[in-house]
Amino acid sequence: MTLFSKIIAGEIPSYKIAEDDRFYAFLDIFPSAPGHTLVVPKIEVDRLFDLPTDYLQGILAFAQPIAKAVQQAYGCDRVNIITIGFEVPHAHIHLLPMNGMGDMNALAHKMKVTPAQLKEVQEKIVSYL
Repeated sequence: MTLFSKIIAGEIPSYKIAEDDRFYAFLDIFPSAPGHTLVVPKIEVDRLFDLPTDYLQGILAFAQPIAKAVQQAYGCDRVNIITIGFEVPHAHIHLLPMNGMGDMNALAHKMKVTPAQLKEVQEKIVSYL
């Protein structure tokens, strides 16, 4: 069972943003920017493009209102999708608030935040959903 499956199952706590029958979205606990959210399918597949087609299509539809909520909450120019997938062998996308090309290396710069700060970010984003 992957780390993300344990989070989805509630075995590891998370700062949940949204959930449906196929997907789970939660805050990255080492964010690159406030609002940095992970969206994961509830099935364990290592690589994003190995997901069944309906999941691959569905992950974007599920992420869309979350990305819009992050954008509203943090006033960024856009929320971009980044797919890396090397740290956890479970397909996922990063929703990352960005304001320009200078933010492209954002994943290389992780922030250290407190649980209270994560809770505040969670509540702010959820308030826009």
